[in-house]
Amino acid sequence: MNVRQTLTAAALFLVWTNAAGAAACGNSAAGFGAWLEDFKQEAASEGMSRHVIDAALADASYDRAVISRDRGQKIFRQSFEKFSARLITPARLNRGRALLQRHANLLRQIEARYGVPGPVLVSIWGLETGYGADNGNFKTMQALATLAYDCRRSAQFTQELKDALKIVQRGDMSPAQMRGDWAGEIGQTQFMPSSYLKHAVDFDGDGRRDLIHSTADALASTANFLRGSGWRPDAGWEEGEPNFPVFLEWNQARVYARTLALLATKLSGGQ
Repeated sequence: MNVRQTLTAAALFLVWTNAAGAAACGNSAAGFGAWLEDFKQEAASEGMSRHVIDAALADASYDRAVISRDRGQKIFRQSFEKFSARLITPARLNRGRALLQRHANLLRQIEARYGVPGPVLVSIWGLETGYGADNGNFKTMQALATLAYDCRRSAQFTQELKDALKIVQRGDMSPAQMRGDWAGEIGQTQFMPSSYLKHAVDFDGDGRRDLIHSTADALASTANFLRGSGWRPDAGWEEGEPNFPVFLEWNQARVYARTLALLATKLSGGQ
């Protein structure tokens, strides 16, 4: 290798190490600002509107509350008996039954198109947000940026953050409207941005896929997700039956999937 080749190689090494350092994740707030600026450049280089990027991330900061929630998910370690008893309360059952009646026509239309029965959709709605009563109040962009910067699942949440920007760019929501749970879940049934892009539908026909304010869009999109995950119409959903694995696509925690199946069975009139 001659001197010119050596210098070129050294220059390339410096470029590579600087890029790697700039893109590095972190476990404290110290490097978040620099990481965020690098992310913005990366998103712009992939075709995202600079206006959308700047508007969505203008006030994003490292959110310690998000990190605390991410590190403290102990509820899924509970026994099925304890977990299900905590979530399937008489009040939740009664509310679910009332909503099945109120939205009977809508749910019939959704089942006709996607093959997913009303009790299943209402059960997800109830477990995720208390039937839309609590969609979460975390700033979605800030939550996703924090988790994308954090080293635990950086690659996964970097892509989710890019997908959230795409939702804004295609006009479904403004950055200010994007509020939800701590991990970036959006809407009445808590869609991650990647699932929103793939499965959100405009079922009420107003020209927008609004999973926050439109019950029709939220429930139909949930049915579309389940169908896309392998839901079989008229098949069972209890553990060991054909549709139970689809619940695990919705949430990988088996205790949650079993609770979801139980609530759907109760709402459908079973024991």
